Amino acid sequence: MKLLDALQDEHALIDRVLGSFRSYVDALVDGTADGEDGARFAAFFSEFAGHFHHDREERVFFHALITQAELPAERGPVHALAHEHAEMAQWLHEMTPLLERGPLSDDERARLQALATRYSRALWRHIDAENSVLYPQGAERLARCGVRELADRPMSEAEAAAREGAAALLLRYPPSEDAALTRGDGCFMCRAHGDTCKGLEAEWWTELEWEEFYDRDASD
Repeated sequence: MKLLDALQDEHALIDRVLGSFRSYVDALVDGTADGEDGARFAAFFSEFAGHFHHDREERVFFHALITQAELPAERGPVHALAHEHAEMAQWLHEMTPLLERGPLSDDERARLQALATRYSRALWRHIDAENSVLYPQGAERLARCGVRELADRPMSEAEAAAREGAAALLLRYPPSEDAALTRGDGCFMCRAHGDTCKGLEAEWWTELEWEEFYDRDASD
């Protein structure tokens, strides 16, 4: 499915820019970063990751899962991941004034670092959940309903400019990793699991899928 291929490619870029963003914030706290780059990071996450990437996930992919595959909208993976979009957008909204402002006080730098850590960890784990569970399982369920392609749209000028600006940011601030963050595939790695979502099997599996699962388990 071309849209999902495009979204996964975008995940790879967002993943790298998150690492670059963490490098930038560390450098800003140390006094070695260009303060004007904060606004460029804010634009990337707002325009490209939010207005372009998350918008198409929700308006096209999530909408198709609900209307075409008749999957639940008020619970389960779609609800949980859409909720995370809104939650992360709010955290970005809190960070943006600090990223766009001039020199920060010590307290403001500490707050920015805490917000950047929370935001990046949440988005990294969100990407893992979508890549490993929602995209493949969603595509399979849409295919069962005869939906094998989804509509896409081009980037706006602002979205394209934000994406292009990321290339320079990646060069100036090589991506770093968060050694304290555990990443991986599957529902159990998703931060919504057990909170706003009971997991793919409990939320999406049909009786037939459960029967096939028990038949395979009994034959092993």
